[in-house]
Amino acid sequence: RAEAAIIYNPSTGQVLWEEHSQDQRSIASITKVMTAVVFLEGSPDMSTESLIERADVRNASTTHLRAGYTVSHRDLLHLLLIASDNAAARAIARVSPLGKDGFVARMNEKAAELGLTNTRYVEPSGLMSDNVSSAYDMARLLAYAAGDNRISDVMQKQRHELSVGRRTISIRSTNQLVRTGDIDVLGGKTGFIRRAGYCLATLLRLP
Repeated sequence: RAEAAIIYNPSTGQVLWEEHSQDQRSIASITKVMTAVVFLEGSPDMSTESLIERADVRNASTTHLRAGYTVSHRDLLHLLLIASDNAAARAIARVSPLGKDGFVARMNEKAAELGLTNTRYVEPSGLMSDNVSSAYDMARLLAYAAGDNRISDVMQKQRHELSVGRRTISIRSTNQLVRTGDIDVLGGKTGFIRRAGYCLATLLRLP
């Protein structure tokens, strides 16, 4: 029932099946795959802690964070990719050495470097429908991102816990294939906003 879809073998580059896979569409939180790629490009110290600001959580829709929390970069990455936390995405871009605007510019530069010709980003979370791509581009991006163990190891986790002061926050994967655990998932990201509908990009190892 998908409006656009693809089955793609990243080992060979072969498209096994597709339907409207080159159509440019809003991608919602699949945006966060590129957010993770650009974040880790600079080899950040994952133990560094950053303060969450009000702008990070304002109208964030999906978030476990509150202004005033101090969160490690490692936990921000887990919130980004496991819980699809929008405030975490904003915080990652804001604390980047590139700054928020520079971070988004780098997301677009990276898309161009990877040959993702239908992909454009305007912010790092996916809340805005102006973040667009195609099924083909997202298949290639996910395969690229999952080649980084720092990303794939997080994407494969069913759950994660982080401590914020005296509070413990438990998060669960938004990817049902990861949560059931009966398929070998190497990476994946879900997304939803009204304009995009329900989105899924997942890299699987077949039996």
